[in-house]
Amino acid sequence: MDMRILAPTGALGAGFDTAALDRGVAAGPHVIACDAGSTDSGPAALGSGTPKLSAQAVTRDLRLLLQARDTLQVPLIIGSCGTSGRDDGVDWVADLARTIAAEDDLHFKLGLIYSDQPAERLQHLYDQGRIRPLANAPVIERKLFERSHTVAMMGVEPIQELLRDGYDVILAGRASDTALFAALPHLNGADPGLTWHMAKTIECGAACAIPPDANGLLVTLRDDHFDVTTLADGSRLTPRSIAAHTLYENADPFHIAEPSGTLDTTHATYEAVDERTVRVRGSRYIEADGYTNKLEGAELVGYQTVIVGGVRDRVVIERLPELLPIAKKYFDAKILDVFGGRVDPDTIDINYRLYGTGTVLAGTEPTPLQPQELGVLITVTAPDQGTAHAISTFVAHASSHLPIPEYDGLVSTLAYPYSPPEMDRGPLYRFTLSHVATGVTPTELFRTTTEEV
Repeated sequence: MDMRILAPTGALGAGFDTAALDRGVAAGPHVIACDAGSTDSGPAALGSGTPKLSAQAVTRDLRLLLQARDTLQVPLIIGSCGTSGRDDGVDWVADLARTIAAEDDLHFKLGLIYSDQPAERLQHLYDQGRIRPLANAPVIERKLFERSHTVAMMGVEPIQELLRDGYDVILAGRASDTALFAALPHLNGADPGLTWHMAKTIECGAACAIPPDANGLLVTLRDDHFDVTTLADGSRLTPRSIAAHTLYENADPFHIAEPSGTLDTTHATYEAVDERTVRVRGSRYIEADGYTNKLEGAELVGYQTVIVGGVRDRVVIERLPELLPIAKKYFDAKILDVFGGRVDPDTIDINYRLYGTGTVLAGTEPTPLQPQELGVLITVTAPDQGTAHAISTFVAHASSHLPIPEYDGLVSTLAYPYSPPEMDRGPLYRFTLSHVATGVTPTELFRTTTEEV
């Protein structure tokens, strides 16, 4: 076994150096694979169907990868298309690929894998007790599936079906990042422990390099080890940087769950071959008793207007924590008065985030902070944008003139960098699911279409 896998970048559209890609192509990889999405950026892409990265950025990267694939005549696999892996995200990337092919006279067999889950299917699984919560998952009820846009996360199997049939370009919906890189080696009988560990290592491209960047990595997978090499100038790898990536997006760096089992890196070893290459041995893969597919959902919860301000006055900074709860009670009464009872204050969320006092850690700051100035982010969330904006206007006004007992008369408490200070952020989404579907076959939640391009 001597298989080479090219991961050209950590995310389609993030950009990469063409020189780095050229080095990877020159090495003669057997497959090019690239992730295009994640839940890292929050629920908006899944809820709205709007990709995080622009069409211009994605087209630039996709064009280079399609050209590289054409040169090598090897499969190109892209997963979680459109950031969220929604069906319309797959169609969006497919449309870009067709346009590029027409412009550059490229020809390939295209396979599309869709991962949207209809509410009826999810309700059927729910009724059968086949939707299981993961740790710290929210409590769900049957009607949730009607208002939530849900995708299932695929493993290697739907991708392998297209590889077996000789498809050149595979654009997948929501997929395990690692499945994109593990699919072909796994199909060819590579050691499963090394295969899944290799895939975990390169899922984000050169994010595990020093310094981390958006460029690529090349893996050479052999019977008893794999070598991972960074491709960009000025980039290097160390045993620590490679080992550390098993902790990325994982609470346990030694046991990493996949749909079909768990990667166990407990006895893995990491050895520097040179400044650019690290050799890994000793990983193993433990097959699960039953196959599961993770479910991810998002729903619209309201519309939001934001206000950004700041304060440097020491007295105001000290008084804000006690004044803000009083202000919120005032706003409840103001809402009833202004809207004549047509808006229930309980449907409105007015939130203050005080940056400089431990907001990022949300109350778990280990030592008290004594900031010289604060950044204040105010969010007003309502059932519709017009209401959110209307309420934000008097929230912004009142927040800039909070009563400070130490000062006589009217004082300015917050300074706003923009005029007007109210900025409509638009729809707000939340994640609804962190669950798995159980008792499923590896491909039953997904559907595939194919065409000649």
